[in-house]
Amino acid sequence: MSFKSIIQDMKGEFGSISRKGFEGRFGYGMRSRSNRVVEDFSVSVVDALRQSCWASMPPELLRDVLMRIEESECTWPPRKNVVACAGVCRSWRENMKEIVKTLEASEKLTFPISLKQPGPRNTLVQCFIKRNRGSQSYHLYLNLSQASNDEGKFLLAARRCRRPTYTDYIISLNADDVSKGSSNYIGKLRSNFLGTKFTIYDAQPPNSGARVTKSRSTRLIGMKQVSPRVPAGNYPIAHISYELNVLGSRGPRRMQCIMDAIPVSSIEPEGSAPTQTEFLTGNLESFPSLPFFRSKSIRTDSFRSGPLSIEKDEVLVLKNKAPRWHEQLQCWCLNFNGRVTVASVKNFQLVASLENGQEQQENVILQFGKVGKDVFTMDYQYPISAFQAFAICLSSFDTKIACE
Repeated sequence: MSFKSIIQDMKGEFGSISRKGFEGRFGYGMRSRSNRVVEDFSVSVVDALRQSCWASMPPELLRDVLMRIEESECTWPPRKNVVACAGVCRSWRENMKEIVKTLEASEKLTFPISLKQPGPRNTLVQCFIKRNRGSQSYHLYLNLSQASNDEGKFLLAARRCRRPTYTDYIISLNADDVSKGSSNYIGKLRSNFLGTKFTIYDAQPPNSGARVTKSRSTRLIGMKQVSPRVPAGNYPIAHISYELNVLGSRGPRRMQCIMDAIPVSSIEPEGSAPTQTEFLTGNLESFPSLPFFRSKSIRTDSFRSGPLSIEKDEVLVLKNKAPRWHEQLQCWCLNFNGRVTVASVKNFQLVASLENGQEQQENVILQFGKVGKDVFTMDYQYPISAFQAFAICLSSFDTKIACE
């Protein structure tokens, strides 16, 4: 049997066995089905894969076949076959763990941990956000095509929780289970009373030197303390501030993002940003059939290129790119390269702010803008992750009476 025939046979078996499990549970943007990134495979699916002839393949042949599958399935939804391979057995999982590179290196979103990893360099990951005003929820999707009717691949969900003195945006991997007590909870965004200052919290440390923030409102139901040295909790990773508009002058909002977990050196050609390579055990209780994401202990290699600590004056600072005034249109304009079609005070582009106060105007790290009623595009790249970009964009949805 030729190599090509083996790979086609494997793909056919994965498709016939897991089609119902994947399409019914992954959702791929279909409104009538559950929006989830990765869910448990059914017991019958896992058993069928483990009992198949492919589970006992010679190591060299297995690795070669898995590498070819990973290289051929570059986009979603076909990339679900790569995820299926990681759930067959321990040897398959370990092989896929070595084969699948980080998002920065591969430019491919594969497993949920990819949402916590810095995006690729020199290319924007194109996503969009759908807002539901009734439920106060926000869903992040990956663009699968350039078509306007693209329903996308679901990535993250957030829900707005209004409190007397602040507002929380709870971020989850599961659109049907958005709460701080959920095992799908990965972080949150918190604003002050005026909606002018925000803090992004990560449920797990972005690097080995991160410190947890304790507060009266912090609840760790379902979040286990997996290690005395690395407790599960709220780790502040970024601070966002909007400039007050006391005089009420016309113009776009002015914002600044201080990325506490990312060094300013990361934007240099040889620079690096902290890269999470696995979730903590307590965060993914909902993935028992995919132990690829889990670990019995916290290892130092779980956080690649992560400095032990970052001085405040050495962290990356992002500022919104200054728009230009268009005389004919009589409005402020930014070049979104066709990704934004509706004028809105929420639209922005973020660039790195250098030490001398200048901005890297050409390299847009994050851009966000309106394209329709309750639909917004979100494009990001290295050194921020999808989770960080989503949280920053959520801050733009919050009401800011003092800034407009």
